[in-house]
Formats: sequence, structure tokens, C-alpha cells
Amino acid sequence: MREKVIKILEDIRADIDFNHLTQKLIDDEMLDSFDIISIVGELNEAFDVDISVDELLPENFNTPDAMVELITKLQQE
Repeated sequence: MREKVIKILEDIRADIDFNHLTQKLIDDEMLDSFDIISIVGELNEAFDVDISVDELLPENFNTPDAMVELITKLQQE
């Protein structure tokens, strides 16, 4: 699942090395709001989940691993 998330992120922002992050994507302003909207749409489609407005928190999108955790949680609901 992590590899699929990384691929989606790379398709949206090829300029960021998501495999070797030392910064937080949201807190360090590496992603903007348009990036997040694009990522949410792609994750929803790829993993058959529905990421709601309530889940649009920096901690859910600061790292690829945080996104994997969010997707896993949503798939279990």
C-alpha cells in the first residue's frame, strides 16, 4: 500500500522525494491546498475510501506513512 501511495504522490508532485522525507509535507508547506485536493481525490479512487473534511488534518497528510495509516483506518470502518 505504501508504494501505491508514493506513486500517487510522485504523480502529483514529481519534485519531492517522498521516499526520503526529512520534512513534514503540510507543516513545512511542501504541499499546497490544491495538492491536497488532488491527493485526496486520487487516494479515494485508488483505495475505495472516502476521506472526509474532518480527516483533512495536517497529521493525516504530513508523511506518506500517515496517509497509509489513514487509509487503513478508513478501510476498516
